[in-house]
Amino acid sequence: MKVAVVGATGMVGQVMLKVLAERNFPITELIPVASSRSVGKKILFKEGEYTIHSMDDAIAARPAIAIFSAGGDTSLEFAPKFAAVGTTVIDNSSAWRMDANTKLVVPEINATSLTKKDKIIANPNCSTIQMVLAMSPLHREYGIKRLVISTYQSITGTGVKAVQQLENEYAGEKGEMAYPYPIHRNAIPACDVFQENGYTKEELKLVNETQKILDDRSIAVTATAVRIPVVGGHSESVNVELHKEFDEKDIRKILNETSGVTVQDNPDTNTYPMPIYAEGKNDVFVGRIRRDYSQENTLNMWIVSDNLRKGAATNAVQIAEYLVGNGLV
Repeated sequence: MKVAVVGATGMVGQVMLKVLAERNFPITELIPVASSRSVGKKILFKEGEYTIHSMDDAIAARPAIAIFSAGGDTSLEFAPKFAAVGTTVIDNSSAWRMDANTKLVVPEINATSLTKKDKIIANPNCSTIQMVLAMSPLHREYGIKRLVISTYQSITGTGVKAVQQLENEYAGEKGEMAYPYPIHRNAIPACDVFQENGYTKEELKLVNETQKILDDRSIAVTATAVRIPVVGGHSESVNVELHKEFDEKDIRKILNETSGVTVQDNPDTNTYPMPIYAEGKNDVFVGRIRRDYSQENTLNMWIVSDNLRKGAATNAVQIAEYLVGNGLV
């Protein structure tokens, strides 16, 4: 089982290697891939040391699976080249997510749609993954009519440059800026770039990807995405309007029984999800579950997950596990 990790030296790529090791993914040969300035350098994986390869060398090696986390332009150029030699690509960028011929997969929801013919598989956006994992069982049971989402997103979603900016600001030092404003003691209501309609790309990902994953274009979705000075994970306030009446106890039972979801919801003991507890974990944490008394069939909840884990690396590795476990590679 040859496995290439493209973007192995990046923030998400490093977590992918960690998750592959933790979950004992059956790798017989690891092929780490990075930019030309890193080719020839060494990285550690489990007990071994591995040389970083060029993209061309990795393609020539014909790995069974290539997990990409190297940006949209790289994926658009090289994913088809891997696919052409028989490699199944799991891509973490936004390049293929809305492509009509590419499946957008959260394994607990729609991995069963995958076949051997799917040579490029899209990993959804981090903020989408954690939300739809909690929304999917509710949609099956009650039908979701509308979602109103506000996100409070970790700087790790921007990358190493953003983490360095925050650390510099903590220390009172000047340095390269990932954002147009300070992030320390601030909240920036702009994740990704603004579009002509006034929404950012991140906000539109929540709209379009949710409808595609849940396979229901009738779900109305609106979102506001905010960057905050947090490292551990993304948080989301989600207002869910359902087609049917519900009992809060049933909502909690459904979520408790959902694979990959942990309910943390006890106001009496100040138990609720927070990124400080989600960091380094693979689950999606749900709490503050309560009825919205301003509107029929509507509830609020608070959803938190480590965006580098289930929001990126863990979801990609789970897709790879499904492919191997079902003989699709």
